[in-house]
Amino acid sequence: MHFANTDKTDFLIPPFALFYFYTVFAAAFNLPLVSGQTFFSSQAIAWVGVLLCLASLFFLLLSLVYFGKSFRIGIDVEHPDELITMGVFALSRNPIYVAFALVLIGQFLVFPNWILLVYLVAGIWLLHRQVLREEEFLIEHYGQEYIAYCNRVRRYF
Repeated sequence: MHFANTDKTDFLIPPFALFYFYTVFAAAFNLPLVSGQTFFSSQAIAWVGVLLCLASLFFLLLSLVYFGKSFRIGIDVEHPDELITMGVFALSRNPIYVAFALVLIGQFLVFPNWILLVYLVAGIWLLHRQVLREEEFLIEHYGQEYIAYCNRVRRYF
């Protein structure tokens, strides 16, 4: 696994991620929350959220398997590898980000409070922003091969 240089504008993400994890665990284990207000209370919807989280974790694992040695965290301009277009990457150009977004949606369905809704919206925005950054690099690095891949496979689903 290779870690690329971190974008300096993302320095606020780690503390907010820690707060997010605390909020999820606090809701799960009845620990103190910033807000206990929920939008709805439905066991059926909560179970849909649990199933969505499990399915997206499976999808994430499949993505990592197909990525293999090409897996990078961030944009790694020094160690780019081959373009992966098979397996789950034939369904979505960004299956890992899709899996993360589905986990956020699933967790919101399980714990439907305003804090997780804010995190859901912000998380999807951050994921989309990262996808756009990576696409710029991929077009520059792989050129026509990546453009042809974009024409065959959707960005998300």
